[in-house]
Amino acid sequence: MTHADAIVFDAPQSLSVRELELKPFEAADLEVEVSFSGISTGTERLLWDGTMPPFPGLGYPLVPGYETVGTVVRAGENASVPVGSHVFVPGSYAFVGVRNIFGGAGSRLIVPHDRVVQVAPALGPRSVLLALAATCYHTVALGGLREPLVAPDLIVGHGVMGRLLARITLALGLPAPTVWETQPARRTGGTGYPVIEPADDARKDYRAIYDVSGDAALLDTLIGRLAPGGEVVLAGFYKQSLSFAFAPAFMREAQIRVAAQWKKHDLLAVTALVESGALSLEDLITHTMTPARAREAYEVAFGDPHCLKMMIDWKA
Repeated sequence: MTHADAIVFDAPQSLSVRELELKPFEAADLEVEVSFSGISTGTERLLWDGTMPPFPGLGYPLVPGYETVGTVVRAGENASVPVGSHVFVPGSYAFVGVRNIFGGAGSRLIVPHDRVVQVAPALGPRSVLLALAATCYHTVALGGLREPLVAPDLIVGHGVMGRLLARITLALGLPAPTVWETQPARRTGGTGYPVIEPADDARKDYRAIYDVSGDAALLDTLIGRLAPGGEVVLAGFYKQSLSFAFAPAFMREAQIRVAAQWKKHDLLAVTALVESGALSLEDLITHTMTPARAREAYEVAFGDPHCLKMMIDWKA
């Protein structure tokens, strides 16, 4: 029987770090010794504060996390990933006696071999960003199924997801977007694209507005900035119901699209972009803490505008 330390949300805003039993190891499994895991300021924030909309499997206690990178230390006889490989793990169902939503915030994981993606060791802790990058890629490319690509010419929000979305747009050879950001602390770091205060932007002819703010109250404002036939893409995660005034949307013949979760081929595509040098993951991880400071890490990740991405260092 194998055990590992894990971060556990016992209830909303109640956290512990404790040893949990791991599920039995099977022939197609890998055992991964975790180096780093990231904290998501979208879905994990809702799990932390108890405002996540109901969905199957939701409940407490739970192990969060779907941004994990580590090293394979054991491989089953049917596993195709060798021992010693550096891998990205987008969450797991590894822990017994708790909900695994999303099950990646632990010191050791047992996962099916086809769930992981091998990454270059040189990428190091930046590998935790691959899930968010895959989300952004899927939003633009719909997993490679959308032709022609409808690139964002306006992105709302310049947190880590807004920055990745802008960088992926440029990496795909598409025109540079404008980015809106209301917090002065987050208006820096735009490389190859402008970041501005929304009040300073008079444009009302945007073809594609990608909202990553998660603010349900913005929809009418964004529709009012569209060109005729333009599209608002809801790429954040919204805990409130969304509504909009019909007449302005009718006058513009506006389209509203919801971006769904990334798929495995999106993750492979952004990994290739990173390895080719077309997509940079530099300067996005701003804070790192140890599991012993997990509560502080979540509070900073969700409350400090200077924190783009908080990382938990399990090696420490």
